[in-house]
Amino acid sequence: MTLPTPLGRAVLATLVFTGLVGLAGPAAADTSVSDAWIRGTVAHQKATGMYARITSSSGGKLVAARSPAAGVAEVHEMAMQGNTMRMRRVPALELPAGKTVALEPGGYHVMLMQLTRELAPGDAVPVTLVIETAGGRREEVTVDATVRALGAGGAGGAPAAPAAPGGHGAMKH
Repeated sequence: MTLPTPLGRAVLATLVFTGLVGLAGPAAADTSVSDAWIRGTVAHQKATGMYARITSSSGGKLVAARSPAAGVAEVHEMAMQGNTMRMRRVPALELPAGKTVALEPGGYHVMLMQLTRELAPGDAVPVTLVIETAGGRREEVTVDATVRALGAGGAGGAPAAPAAPGGHGAMKH
């Protein structure tokens, strides 16, 4: 058995180090996203919502989102004001350390607007969430959100909020 040359040892060491860094990458992620889904759309509909469960181990905030299926993606909140459901863009959604924050119909969600195509049940749509960690570092988590049929329930079987052709139910921005 021959030992590698000094150059061969350097290449081998680099490959081993790169492999170890690659293995540590996912484990080092501070934020996890699960149960990601998007409400399906109908022809010519230009907006819909993306829902999920987000957990940040050290805390932080959801500050942005993007998807190739939408020209604009924003973090929104729906809330009752009197007898009217209102939706508004929020600059950031707090993610308390170790707590799961639900993006769900009737609450916080990622609003996908200027859709590039109809989103049919069963489609997988990539959505990237930008998280600012408690330490100020930006982290991006990309998920493939599954499109559910228009009118399908939310996570855990919760009923979905009604959706009008514009993507919103009876509400005001």
